Amino acid sequence: MIATALILLLVLIGLSIPVGAALGVLGLALDPLFSMLPLSRALGELSWSASNEFLLVAIPLFILLGEILLRAGFAERMYGAMALWLSWLPGGLMHANIGASTLFAATSGSSVATAATVGTVAIPQIKRYGYNEPLFLGSIAAGGTLGILIPPSINLVIYGVLTNSSVPKLYLAGIIPGFALAALFMLTVIVACLIKPAWGGKRIKASWRDRFVSLQHLLPPLGIFLMVVGSIYAGLATPTEAAALGVFGALVLALFFGRLTLSMLREAVEGTMRSTAMIMLIVIAAGFLNFVMSATGLTDAMTNSITGLGLSPGWMLLVIVVFYVILGCFMETLSMMIVTIPLVAPIMTGLGFDPIWLGIVIIVLVETALITPPVGMNLFVVHSLRKSGSMNAVIVGSLPFVGALFAMIALLAAFPQLALWLPRVFGT
Repeated sequence: MIATALILLLVLIGLSIPVGAALGVLGLALDPLFSMLPLSRALGELSWSASNEFLLVAIPLFILLGEILLRAGFAERMYGAMALWLSWLPGGLMHANIGASTLFAATSGSSVATAATVGTVAIPQIKRYGYNEPLFLGSIAAGGTLGILIPPSINLVIYGVLTNSSVPKLYLAGIIPGFALAALFMLTVIVACLIKPAWGGKRIKASWRDRFVSLQHLLPPLGIFLMVVGSIYAGLATPTEAAALGVFGALVLALFFGRLTLSMLREAVEGTMRSTAMIMLIVIAAGFLNFVMSATGLTDAMTNSITGLGLSPGWMLLVIVVFYVILGCFMETLSMMIVTIPLVAPIMTGLGFDPIWLGIVIIVLVETALITPPVGMNLFVVHSLRKSGSMNAVIVGSLPFVGALFAMIALLAAFPQLALWLPRVFGT
């Protein structure tokens, strides 16, 4: 069963079938092969139960929040401010890529949206200032991954739903690792540009007056972040209600800056509907696949195979890391989470790992999948924003940042309190 499922999945993905459809087709194919009962008849009920979860309402709201901020022009002004403050470092605007991604991640909750937003503004600067193109593109793709770690994060909501974990605790747990990972990305750029100074492009000179004036452009995303996250921890709103507050705040800001128009709203809503439809198709299809795998005994077989290895917790963690890295080369991140977490989480928590800490580790592993070929979504997003050139440049430029992600996993394994300290202090 395991071999058949893996082969069918690889064939479907190799045929370039959309991931959501591939997962659904795989479930429909495994049903008659290994089940005595027609499990497909439960698809309607499963579709309803998979989508009838209050927390999932936060997903389209967070997507809409990011769309409004993007189309209202806040991203461009935010990037300009980051460029003035960070361009003195070796690597120049590559630090602005990461800094702007960090701020935008604190409002959007989506890695793809973060990479697309920052990339749209940043990529024209490559030739203008003479940067090393692969490393510059890699910094955009890597910076985009922060969108699913720094709260508010759509993927942390999904993990919370799948494991019945506290989303506020997960959000708190993601703050320190998220900003630490951004620092590791910037350190990667600094080291690369100290070795090869020519990769850092021309320096941008800015006066302190210009820098302080530009701070006004950083206030809108910071205000949205405080409104969303602050309302959760002040006990004023649930994560879903906080997402709605964020959308309201973004609309008020867009109106204040004169960017709120019917055409902008229509484009933001259309983008939200497309992204939400894709995510919900994956949620429903992966939920059906998980049901088929469980009913046919495939889940038990895989669990017994893993636990039967008799590995210590440390070795099991290493196995899980390798498992996600390999799987991330072939599967889209959200579908990978929905398919694997019901299998992985019980095994790891049974070995004594904290479920909140495990969620952050899995998110970092999923981030790695976003910038590893051949199915790294951020690689495709960044490449699609270019007017010319091959995908190889984006892939090569992302490789140093994959090393930074592995370093983050090692830090989380060595110092679990990086993720657990804030949830313990605030006691949510």
